[in-house]
Amino acid sequence: MSRTEVNIRLEPPQNCSRILLHSCCAPCSGAILECMVRDGLKPAVFFSNSNIVPKDEYELRRQEIIRYAASLGLTVIDDDYNHDEWLQHVKGLENEPERGSRCMECFKFRLRRAAQYAAANGYDALATTLASSRWKSLEQVNAAGEWACEGLPVTFWAGNWRKGGLQPRRNEIILEQNFYNQNFCGCEFSKPKNDE
Repeated sequence: MSRTEVNIRLEPPQNCSRILLHSCCAPCSGAILECMVRDGLKPAVFFSNSNIVPKDEYELRRQEIIRYAASLGLTVIDDDYNHDEWLQHVKGLENEPERGSRCMECFKFRLRRAAQYAAANGYDALATTLASSRWKSLEQVNAAGEWACEGLPVTFWAGNWRKGGLQPRRNEIILEQNFYNQNFCGCEFSKPKNDE
């Protein structure tokens, strides 16, 4: 199988050298991390996903990103898992459709935790792999990231992680790495009804 050439160069925001990459899962992270490493960047990977249920599903996704990051010589920081707190944050939005206001609040919850960790630990840029999924609204992800970094000494690195060959390369890495590739976002409200 021929390998897709990623033809963009990733450059963090100006004056930013320490990058924290919020990761939703290994499949969405694969091409971004590979490209960052190729371009001389060494982000720390922040796994903050209290939206994911059940806990077994969370653990599967967590172990996959740990495995992949280790293969690239990168560190994974595991945020505290607190699904009850996440549920309180999206309360009243349970019946919202995908890409609706529940998703926006979910992104804000996770990215604010990432931004706070970044600020407390000397990272000056925050990016997220949420922006790589074609199932997510890029506008929502970027707006949530900007909001999460407000008032903190952290710049949100808003990237379209789908262009320049990243999307097809993402799909290749999923196969090459034999990633566990989930079929829903993670929360109970996004799970396909026929899986229940």
